[in-house]
Amino acid sequence: MRALLDTCVIIDAMQNREPFCKDAQELFLAAANNLFVGCITAKASTDIYYLMHRHTHSDKASREVLNKLFSLFEVADTAGIDCRRAIPSPVSDFEDAVMIETAARTEVDCIVTRNEQDFVKSTVPVLSPKDFLSKLMTE
Repeated sequence: MRALLDTCVIIDAMQNREPFCKDAQELFLAAANNLFVGCITAKASTDIYYLMHRHTHSDKASREVLNKLFSLFEVADTAGIDCRRAIPSPVSDFEDAVMIETAARTEVDCIVTRNEQDFVKSTVPVLSPKDFLSKLMTE
């Protein structure tokens, strides 16, 4: 199974954000144990760097975080066509629409986010971290 992880899930794990970090960190462990193939978008990597840099105040530490993430997760390129297809999308948040289009084009099985309400109109199945972990354990 291939899953595209939303930025919030990555940051929840990396910054120990309560009450979300436990499930997010379990996703990291499941990926490390090859229970699924995790992906982040190339566009998300810049957001993750920015948010980690605000947290660590260190360019070196933030780049090390990205290096570790890139060894654990695949990076799905966000293409121009994803941006173009997101414009007429019924998803009101453009950034989410671009993520959905990237997920669809790269044929992941689902998007994992704790903001499921933002992805109600997604053409790709959307699961919370907890629901995704439950699904992994039943397969």
